[in-house]
Amino acid sequence: MHFSPLFAATVQDERGRFTLDKTPQRIVVLELSFVDALAAVDVSPTGVADDNDPSRILADVRARLKPWQSVGTRAQPSLEAISALHPDLIVADSSRHAGIYAALRQIAPVLLLKSRNETWEENLQSAAIIGKVVGKDKEMQQRLALHRQKMAAFSRQLPAGASVLFGTSREQQFNLHSTQTYTGSVLTALGLKVPPPIGGAPMAAINFEQLLAVNPQWLLVAHYRSESIVKKWQQDPLWPMLQAEQKGQVAAVDSNSWARMRGIFAAERIASDMVKIVHHRAVDITP
Repeated sequence: MHFSPLFAATVQDERGRFTLDKTPQRIVVLELSFVDALAAVDVSPTGVADDNDPSRILADVRARLKPWQSVGTRAQPSLEAISALHPDLIVADSSRHAGIYAALRQIAPVLLLKSRNETWEENLQSAAIIGKVVGKDKEMQQRLALHRQKMAAFSRQLPAGASVLFGTSREQQFNLHSTQTYTGSVLTALGLKVPPPIGGAPMAAINFEQLLAVNPQWLLVAHYRSESIVKKWQQDPLWPMLQAEQKGQVAAVDSNSWARMRGIFAAERIASDMVKIVHHRAVDITP
């Protein structure tokens, strides 16, 4: 006689059909967006590629999780550390971890999803897949519905169609996040006007002249370094030509929640920060 398992989930991941026949108990995730998805349905991962810095995960997300073991950086997670945790599911990023996919599969079943180059909608699709695989489909669907309601409520508090440019700034480089990036697509979902891809790249390094040419109403910068190139640009005699500067609409934002994290909580944090910025309330920009 054949007994069907109590739990079976079959989903489509970036490699095709993926099936698990029992609810995973020891989950290792290799991107921050996957931590966000698990927290949304109150599931705690056993191991996380957290770049050896737990503060990279939003406080809202950390508050919902039990302590986890770090398995190193997202770019190069430690196979040894992952294996030592005896996971029964690994959730990996199809962009960063394709090269170690076979090695990860030697350790445990691997759910391969988009994270690094995903848009807001793609992130919600990944969250829905994770919900099914961890046995929390109903809870995840409810949380996603609530998320869309929250985002709609935030968008009603923002000036529809206002032009916004968000970018990340290092010592020598400023990267513009277009409509095709995660943060750009979140801002677009909030009814704001975000630049399209420049030169075909979702995220492009732009110079000061290109920034002046876009000339957004709002300029939001995540400073990855204290010696950030935007701080140099602010000394340029042409800086006051920017309408964002003229209107007092240049703001620094937190690089973890705006650029490194992606997910349900991250999008709600970006939306809530944006409302505070527009209404000139203080925003936490803890790096």
